[in-house]
Amino acid sequence: MKTIPIAPDHKGYRFPPEIISYAVWLYFRFSLSFRDVEELLAQRGIIVSYETARQWCVTFGQTYANELRRLRPHCGDKWHMDEMVLTICGKKHTLWRAVDQDGNVLDILVQSRRNKHAAKRFSPQGAPIRPSCHYHR
Repeated sequence: MKTIPIAPDHKGYRFPPEIISYAVWLYFRFSLSFRDVEELLAQRGIIVSYETARQWCVTFGQTYANELRRLRPHCGDKWHMDEMVLTICGKKHTLWRAVDQDGNVLDILVQSRRNKHAAKRFSPQGAPIRPSCHYHR
């Protein structure tokens, strides 16, 4: 788990910021229920009610998300498109990948058609991919 370097104000909370951020991370990263978060924390010896975990997620979730979004690496100003033909269930499909100058994958599209309309769907009017793009792993 990556810790958030600039944590929101945790004054007045019973638990340290590390436990609060861990509970919020568990909930959002793995799409768990609050009761699942409560159980996972209990396995580590941290007794927290599911309602407390819910309140932490409501209070700190957006702040953590904004901070992670700010720290996310930005894509480069130059990119190129890779094209590959795949066979899926006996049918040919075309895979397009947009890759920036550092080798990070910016976007992926797999389609059964390879034509002008399909290419425009991947990158409309040949416009460059926006800097707010997200990376695929």
